[in-house]
Amino acid sequence: MHELWTRFQHGGFAMWPILVILIVELGVIVERAIYLFGAGIDKDAFTQTMQKCILAGDVAKAVKVCSVQNAPLARIVQAGLVKVNRPDEEVQAAMDEAALREMPMIAQRTGYLALMSNLAMLVGLLGTVSGLIDAFGAVSGKSIDPSQKATILAAGISEAMNCTAFGLIVAIAGLLGFAVLNGRTQGLEDDINSVTVQVVNLVVGNREKVNVQAAAHAA
Repeated sequence: MHELWTRFQHGGFAMWPILVILIVELGVIVERAIYLFGAGIDKDAFTQTMQKCILAGDVAKAVKVCSVQNAPLARIVQAGLVKVNRPDEEVQAAMDEAALREMPMIAQRTGYLALMSNLAMLVGLLGTVSGLIDAFGAVSGKSIDPSQKATILAAGISEAMNCTAFGLIVAIAGLLGFAVLNGRTQGLEDDINSVTVQVVNLVVGNREKVNVQAAAHAA
């Protein structure tokens, strides 16, 4: 830690904004990871349960299964199932409305990681250029003792390189976090699109089996 702090101090002024970016970046990664990995359910098992309930005409049980699942997919399907006593268009509209509420919550803030990664890299580059300008500017000064020029130049280059390294580390961490979380987001959205279509088709194709009164009571 002491070595890391020493390198941080040698990186110059640009290290502080990069540090702020890192803190924000880590906050977004942790918050999004908790939400996204907690929002998933076993898609296949859930679909099979919905299929069994609907084919048996027990939509009320399907609604109860959805209500105990704290997941966007379950809430969207539940929104459609409680409208099963209405025309097919209204069932689909209810799911679409619920999806419009849930989808933005799944995708929000993840895109900021790519932005912050780019910012970290650019701020690191700015600190590098600034450090080199200061170093070569000092070395070119006529008032500088020639015996000190090598030391000043080395210190300036050290500042520039430390700043570059720190900026790249933060940028890489952000891009890795973005890749993992974006993949998870896309997976959840694909599951929602797939399962909701299957459930709507099951409801439409098995309306004669559905216990409408029980479904309305479950709503």
